[in-house]
Order: sequence, then C-alpha cells, then structure tokens
Amino acid sequence: MSYVASPPASQAAVPTASPAAGRTALDSLAGAVPVRSADELRGILGVPHPIVIDKVHDRLIDEDLDLLARSPLCALSTCDAAGNCDVSPRGDAAGFTHVLDDRTLVLPDRPGNRRGDSFHNVLSNPHVGLLYLIPGVMDVLRVNGRAQLLRDAPFFDAMTVKGRRPELALVVEIEEIFRHCPASLRRSGVWSPETWERATGTASD
Repeated sequence: MSYVASPPASQAAVPTASPAAGRTALDSLAGAVPVRSADELRGILGVPHPIVIDKVHDRLIDEDLDLLARSPLCALSTCDAAGNCDVSPRGDAAGFTHVLDDRTLVLPDRPGNRRGDSFHNVLSNPHVGLLYLIPGVMDVLRVNGRAQLLRDAPFFDAMTVKGRRPELALVVEIEEIFRHCPASLRRSGVWSPETWERATGTASD
C-alpha cells in the first residue's frame, strides 16, 4: 500500500468535535497569560549556571562516544521548509549509530512503515536534533546539526545487520552536542519498573 501524504495544515479538515464540544481555542485559553519576549522568559527561568553553557561542544569527545556505543535508541527531530515539526524514534542494537568522525554521525535506515516523514523534511530543511537515551541510565545526549540523506556510501557496509545493508542513511554534521540534565527522567520515573504499563495497556501493580 502506497503512502499518501497528509494535506497541508491550511487544507486539512477542521475537526467537528472535541473533548469540550462547542468550545473554541479562545474559550479554552481564557485567563491564560502568554510569554511575549525573550527577556520576559529569561526573567522567569533565571540565568543558567556557567557549567550548563560550558558543556556544549561541537565535536565528539570520549564521554559522548561511550554513550553512543551504549545507546539503542534516539529521537530524531526534523522540520520542513514551512516550519512543520516532526519527531521520530530511531533504534536498533546498542551502538547502532555509526560514528564517521568526531564531527559526523550516521543513522542507518532500518525497515519500518515506509512513510519517510523525517527524510522528506530533511530534503527541504537540513536542520535536525537528536536525543539519545539508554534504558535505565540517566545520561541523555543531545545533538543538533545539519543532515543529508544518502542512498549509498562505502561506510554502508559497516552498518549491515543480519546480512541486510541499509538502502538509506542520514548523515548528521554536528553543530553542537552536550549531555542534557536528567531531571525529567528522574521526575517521570521512566526507568522505574513500577511505573511501566503491561503489554495489555493496564498499569503495573
């Protein structure tokens, strides 16, 4: 079955019902106070500690390589030319991301749903973000950079899994990379088995 792209937001059908039927967005946001400037936002957030700024770098270091070698999962964030955003999970055995050099990562494409939303976005807007996770570990690696889509390269051989060589790969030129604060993982309890749902969708005992 071929994939048919969804119509642009301006052409998409307007929902006829919602959890609060008859209410408009303005009704739902009555009394809300928006943030209207970067200065206002900074006044609320406060000034980040210098160590948070200093840990940002533009090439892989040993600690980054160690995390990449242990990570089986990342979230890939992309955006099309019109600013419509998308986030897609990417995963395989730990270390699935191929390190080409200290400024370049390669994500092999594995069989999936064939939509290719992220790839279509990259063709019109090369800016991407990656968020690497390791189950049970509080380390989070953030990578921002520019990507291009390849259909072949000599290093594709190194990404062959179970005799299957990838037909596509996303090459990411790193612009900034840093370890992200793990506070959200701690608060969510995402790595705590007691918070997990069973395969049936019911909460664990």
